[in-house]
Amino acid sequence: MTGIASKPAASDGVTPSQAERFASDLARLRPEDGRLGLAVSGGPDSLALLLLAHAAIPGRFAVATVNHGLRPEAADECAMVERVCTDRGIACAVLQVELAAGNLQAEAREARYAALAQWAGREGLAALATAHHADDQAETLVMRLNRASGLAGLAGVRARGIVPGAALPLLRPLLAWRRAELAAIVANAGLEPARDASNADEAYDRVRIRKALAGADWLDVEAIAASAGHLADADEAIEWMVERDWADNVSVADGGLHYQPGAPRAVALRVVERIVGGFGGNARGGAIARLVEGLEAGTGGNVAGVAAKVVGGVWLFRPEPPRRT
Repeated sequence: MTGIASKPAASDGVTPSQAERFASDLARLRPEDGRLGLAVSGGPDSLALLLLAHAAIPGRFAVATVNHGLRPEAADECAMVERVCTDRGIACAVLQVELAAGNLQAEAREARYAALAQWAGREGLAALATAHHADDQAETLVMRLNRASGLAGLAGVRARGIVPGAALPLLRPLLAWRRAELAAIVANAGLEPARDASNADEAYDRVRIRKALAGADWLDVEAIAASAGHLADADEAIEWMVERDWADNVSVADGGLHYQPGAPRAVALRVVERIVGGFGGNARGGAIARLVEGLEAGTGGNVAGVAAKVVGGVWLFRPEPPRRT
């Protein structure tokens, strides 16, 4: 970010070296000129993000905290974030969201990002920053390895992306920071962060993996997180190849789509997934893989309301005909 001091001063809980390190991490993301928006939940990670920003770029950012209304403690946590900001002269907005019925976790994420993007637009902010860190990356990678996820699932989040459903840059300047050092910053500032009981509930895969990683001192969490970043680079390369393969080898014909396969299988899988999605189908990766196996064997198949067959070495996709009653 332009205007960041080369030698930031220390602020409560943050050492001069930590402030300088954060300023450098943020500058590498090359956000546009203008103020930065911080998403702060009140947990230790996001409070550390707030304190680091206050030390490194004072007066150059604003804070928003989101109340999903899912837990009784949520209002108190938002009020705590407001107090922390008020004590430091930082602008803070509390955003109220209402969730539709369905997958609450997914709905909450979608509603949160929508509210944050609208707030950033009203405030004229240049980008939004969140507190994802190295431990988050490592836990997600191990969790998805345990589920036999493909490359797209294993790819870690990028340090710079786009807010879902918006054109706002999304920055993650803490991806090289560990959870423990962020918690220490908050403790050194004399703040008591919000504690979500679900973060200790071993009914959740992430919690069990977090505890397992903490007990395996032979694992290098920072290296695992870096691998997630490398996988994200590979995923981006695959998407580039998919665009080229689609442009060269997919065509409209005979009331459907023709695909002349020739790219590596990882590319073909994504092309077929996009074709199925284009017909309104929503199939998981395993179903797409089985369909591609059938096409490679010359037998074709059906998935998510789409019928596929092989004609002269070309894969033909059409919507399934209506079923007779």
